[in-house]
Amino acid sequence: MKRDDLYDLAAFAVVAEQGSFTRAAAELGMSQSALSHAMKALEERLGVRLLARTTRSVSTTQAGETLLRSLRPALDEISSGVDAVGALRGKPAGTIRITATKHAVSSVVMPVLPGFLAAHPDIRVDMIIDDNLTDIVAERIDAGIRFGDIVEKDMIAVRIGPDIKMAVVGAPAYFAAHPAPSTPRELSGHRCINYRHIRSGGLYAWDFEEKGRPFQVRVDGPLIFNNADLIREAVLVGQGLAYVYEDEVVADIEAGRLMRTLEAWCPTFPGYYLYHPSRRQSPPALAAFIAALRYRA
Repeated sequence: MKRDDLYDLAAFAVVAEQGSFTRAAAELGMSQSALSHAMKALEERLGVRLLARTTRSVSTTQAGETLLRSLRPALDEISSGVDAVGALRGKPAGTIRITATKHAVSSVVMPVLPGFLAAHPDIRVDMIIDDNLTDIVAERIDAGIRFGDIVEKDMIAVRIGPDIKMAVVGAPAYFAAHPAPSTPRELSGHRCINYRHIRSGGLYAWDFEEKGRPFQVRVDGPLIFNNADLIREAVLVGQGLAYVYEDEVVADIEAGRLMRTLEAWCPTFPGYYLYHPSRRQSPPALAAFIAALRYRA
């Protein structure tokens, strides 16, 4: 195999994974036109069409999918080999792909990330923000970060953050016009700001607990967002009640911009865990990342 073939095959795998020449070119650090030319040259050398191109997307042909099934394990082996060499020189290296929620990244990853990257200049962290559970094995992602109670049992899980408390909040102006609810069931008489799951399209049901027994309440209101930052903006200007992570609004509560209600009913979740497939040995770069994030109460 010629050296150019290996480069182009690796680039083909990225294009197939991203489904876009634009995103693939950005990941590979090359121009879109150069990447397109390389893919055409690869197809000409192999004598088959690997990619079906439209104005909006790129997908693999049957021949491309056949090649990709063989190519992925080989590229993974090469990546593992590079990581192993990095371990031998005492410096973990390579790219680690992590799926996490935005809140997890903001609350537990970002505080340690600058120090981690400074200590490990040969590691690149590729964060994939997703509020839904992701099959990290199928998506070829190194690890995920989610609440401990929803991590699959066959995964190795490491605690990386404290317990998370939820809060129902509203602006003083809202409470001036609407008496605060005394129980979660009274939320039916309030304007509530809903959160819509991006992948499933469903609305998030607010979690509560009574004497240790969890239950959910589906709320209604004129506003629905699929972004937590916009929910906070809406509640701050008095558009209704919101169900949020306590740490995201504690400064607003202390400053009087928001008021809390139903605190006794709001649950505490068992914090964030980093989880990854059960393997005898984690890649050195991932092991270093886990060590940096590990929660120390």
